[in-house]
Amino acid sequence: MTLQERDKEVIWHPFTHQKNRKPPMPIVKGEGTLLFDEDGNQYIDAISSWWVTIHGHANKYIAERLYKQALTLEQVIFAGFTHEPAVSLAERLLPILPNNFSRIFYSDNGSTSTEVAIKMSLQYWWNNAESTVDRLPLTAIDGERSTVNGQRKKILAFNDAYHGDTFGAMSVSDRSVFTLAFHDKLFEVLFIDTPNEANIEELKATINQEGEAIAAFIYEPLAQGAGGMRMYEAHWMNKLLKAVKSHDIICIADEVMTGFGRTGKLFASEYMTEKPDIICLSKGLTGGTMALGVTACTDRIYQAYLSDDKMKTFFHGHSFTANPLACTAALASLDLLLKDECLEKIQWITAENKLFATKLSNPESRFPIKNIRTLGTIIAFEIDKGKDEYLNDIATTITQKALELGVYIRPLGNTVYIMPPYCITKEELERVYETIISIMFE
Repeated sequence: MTLQERDKEVIWHPFTHQKNRKPPMPIVKGEGTLLFDEDGNQYIDAISSWWVTIHGHANKYIAERLYKQALTLEQVIFAGFTHEPAVSLAERLLPILPNNFSRIFYSDNGSTSTEVAIKMSLQYWWNNAESTVDRLPLTAIDGERSTVNGQRKKILAFNDAYHGDTFGAMSVSDRSVFTLAFHDKLFEVLFIDTPNEANIEELKATINQEGEAIAAFIYEPLAQGAGGMRMYEAHWMNKLLKAVKSHDIICIADEVMTGFGRTGKLFASEYMTEKPDIICLSKGLTGGTMALGVTACTDRIYQAYLSDDKMKTFFHGHSFTANPLACTAALASLDLLLKDECLEKIQWITAENKLFATKLSNPESRFPIKNIRTLGTIIAFEIDKGKDEYLNDIATTITQKALELGVYIRPLGNTVYIMPPYCITKEELERVYETIISIMFE
């Protein structure tokens, strides 16, 4: 049996319609930006395999670091134990994060990093309540009130947000096809639009009205990923954050996608003067080599848990929390990311994307294009055919046509985007651009 045939018998793939699904491509090797199938065909991975492989596939430097660590310590419980890779990674991350962060909490992936942030924020207000009675669940006190003696319970989030697939992360995500089957199980969230010149005053009014009941505001800074690569301006976001902070609301930046150079800066939060109190990281954290999540918080948040009262403990953890191999991969990825060569490549891709965006502005395209936009190494646009939604079937057509030309892209419905590894060569990036032009115009 072929790898595809064997897969069909035993595997359930993510985000994949199961009935009459096309067989998945059997990949046997990766090298740099390239993926190789079992027939020897090669494809440029233009989306960094779901936005994670920032240094490309099978990076030798990261692999060698992993090998050495695997011979030393592969895993140890992180409750009551510590190890060099975890401490070193925290020591290296904290100084480069976009605020005066105090502590690193490790988890397993992007969804759990946001889950941790939500729980951390809600328990912050619970821990700071005036007495043990005040810390009872609100339903045990008064189901109609959202604050009791300072204990806030509301969460503020953006429409079209996506923060992960666990229940807390789904709750603060847009009510969409991703969450449809679970709506009655998700907790209530106050959703607002991303800020712009037309709505900023209305958004500020909402914050002023609801602010004293809001525990936390979670947001994807400047670019909403799975929601359709929707982008918004730092200027207006900064004004919104200032209004939010005026009510002492905890600000959570979900930089799972935007972190580690994707937007042209190390972190998208660097574009704003108003900084988050908590930041969530994953994806590019390990260069895409291992699963790892990070939730960093300021000392203000940490102090709420520093108490003689054991009930104020943060009762959260994972079996593979701070896995030594994953932390080692992250340290190696940081080594590569912070080199001048890599930082210059990020700026080069950013500039090339802007140039390519001008070439896409052609009214004579085979597939009508709209809303062309760029942010750092990300470029995106919509195909103006059918509904603007994840289930738009045009995605399958575009993916197949690109594969035939040796490029892998995976549109979000009718939203086409590229987000290449930073190691991509000039020739490879030009081929990606040419492939898109060929599909859209020729």
